[in-house]
Amino acid sequence: MPPPLMVDLSQFNFDQPLHDIEAIRKVNPQRGDMEHLTAIVHIDPPTHLIVGYKDVTDHEFWCAGHMPGFPLMPGVIMCEAIAQLAGFYARSSKLLAGSFVGFGGMNEVRFRAPVFPNSRLVLISRVTSLKPNRRAEFDFQGLVNGKIVVSGNMIGVPIDAVFTNADEPT
Repeated sequence: MPPPLMVDLSQFNFDQPLHDIEAIRKVNPQRGDMEHLTAIVHIDPPTHLIVGYKDVTDHEFWCAGHMPGFPLMPGVIMCEAIAQLAGFYARSSKLLAGSFVGFGGMNEVRFRAPVFPNSRLVLISRVTSLKPNRRAEFDFQGLVNGKIVVSGNMIGVPIDAVFTNADEPT
């Protein structure tokens, strides 16, 4: 049985996001095929809640090879999209130190339905435990058409990196 929704999504305007891809790029280092966050629609600092989405297109790098003729979004990419949402919140809220937020682990992850190209994967994340500048734990949910397709919890940790000029986020 899926968990209850973390938040009522009907209260958000998905047509007018708070942060678009250009704003996300100012915080998150991922680029090109590894950008799995399209927009942020809600941030609530008092409850450490963030809502965003990934518009899944039929031009994703995995479409041709992940179940040819019947492409499904790989679960690991769903997890990456959630991590990018949580990382955006942790960095923009200055919860964690470091150059960016990396995966520290995932628990209780459940995939409940497939995600197909030309879908909007709505992402919800909430901080459940925080050791400032050292570690943050997040519960998360991903939904398509109001149905939970993935849920679980993850750990974010700060990572210090030295970027080459070509790789440095802008």
